Amino acid sequence: MLNLKRIRPVKPIALRALLLLTTGATILAGCGNDTDSAKAGSSGEQLDVVRLATPTNLTGISTYYVADELGFAKDAGLKFDFIGAVEPGQLVASVVAGKLDVGGAHINRTIAGISAGAKIKAVVAQTETTEAVPHMSFVTTKDSPIKSAADIVGKKVGISKFGGCNEYTPYAYLLKNGIKDPKGKFEIVIAPEIKLEQALLQGDVDLIGLHENPSTIIKRGNLRVVFTDYDVWNTIGGATPLYFSQKFIKEKPDVVRRFVDVISKTNDYVNANPEKAIEITAKRGDIDPAKIRANYYAPHGEIKEESAQVWIDLLTKFNEIKPGIKPEDIFTNEFNDTLK
Repeated sequence: MLNLKRIRPVKPIALRALLLLTTGATILAGCGNDTDSAKAGSSGEQLDVVRLATPTNLTGISTYYVADELGFAKDAGLKFDFIGAVEPGQLVASVVAGKLDVGGAHINRTIAGISAGAKIKAVVAQTETTEAVPHMSFVTTKDSPIKSAADIVGKKVGISKFGGCNEYTPYAYLLKNGIKDPKGKFEIVIAPEIKLEQALLQGDVDLIGLHENPSTIIKRGNLRVVFTDYDVWNTIGGATPLYFSQKFIKEKPDVVRRFVDVISKTNDYVNANPEKAIEITAKRGDIDPAKIRANYYAPHGEIKEESAQVWIDLLTKFNEIKPGIKPEDIFTNEFNDTLK
């Protein structure tokens, strides 16, 4: 029997984000290099340093590694400095504290951080949801009676953490299918994502949320996908934009513009060359390429207003963020010259 957690935390994600903002400087005091002075490239030119979290737990392509490996960053006069692993929940605090220049995870984290007072802004998109490559898939056993939203009521749902895409995607799925006030209509069980499948197969939970593609899940033979975030929001629910602090943006707008151009170019390269991008990610991350999925990346790095609005609406509905947050508070495409 796995050691699973069923106790609902008291603090909503916006408050948790605020607590992280107040501790981020201490948490990352030993990470990376505090200097952001330019470094010389191999040919002697000066490169502007951009400090990034080292990609870890790689289940998808890393645009950072692809851009670095192919020379896109260097061509733009940038040096990617990988400072070490940073937990997703610490990214906002790290950027605000100035220990990290760029952060990025699912857009709900950006929204929650800004609602809690973080002076950050998203400037370029990463992944987008497609039908074949959703952000999240909710999965049960092949012979499970769960086939619809109504069947989830009263069941145990295993997810990796409270808040955001993990918790609110199933709430949104139930709402879309006519089940009012979905919070509390099923029991949430918390376990590391790598242990969720085991929990499902041994009967500890009835449904699990995985950041995997339906095609790879189905290949296992004993699992079935009940729904994905694509079924809830079509293409707009799985955005994972990258952000800088407003201070960095004000002080180094040209660096931001060049970084956005690099990611925009990398997104388009990855979509056109997924196998090569997987190969690069696997090599740089020292992992089996078979474990990496070919995510779909936002063409030209464009952040869509509806991708922010759908999560603002959902988090506001459940009192996870303060009311009045607008998409323009979350992101800007002004540094993306590809879109002009």
